[in-house]
Amino acid sequence: MPTSTLTTLQQMPIFGGISDEALQFLMDRTTTIHVAAGENFFYEDDLADALYVLEEGKVSITKCWESKDCLIRYLSKGDCFGEMALIDLCPRSATVCAVEDCCAIELPMAALHELYEMDPTQFAMIQMNLARELSRRLREVNDRLFQMQV
Repeated sequence: MPTSTLTTLQQMPIFGGISDEALQFLMDRTTTIHVAAGENFFYEDDLADALYVLEEGKVSITKCWESKDCLIRYLSKGDCFGEMALIDLCPRSATVCAVEDCCAIELPMAALHELYEMDPTQFAMIQMNLARELSRRLREVNDRLFQMQV
């Protein structure tokens, strides 16, 4: 993997502080996927086996309520999605749809397990990065709920 790609990935929140070796190990086990605008990465309630890091494009995150898709948020380059299901081992909590043509890194759950076996410290760093990202998103939702109640 070129040094510039490694540098770019390490600037993404999920990979912050990850060694070049561990990142290369993971990237050797990833797939780059392209999803056209209007197509879905996955649907709410799908089984989960990977998380995604958006390299290009924009996606919408929606949940279905009373047979209607309700927008939760948009994500763009550098954002990850699909991580919740890998942490709690439950089905997908929302649908992710490409708003623009997208290019994303698909990181399988199996690759993270292999990293754990090879380098538990780097695995723990990724888990902490995921927890920080989830915490940021939870704070944002809490703020929105609070503002709606006031």
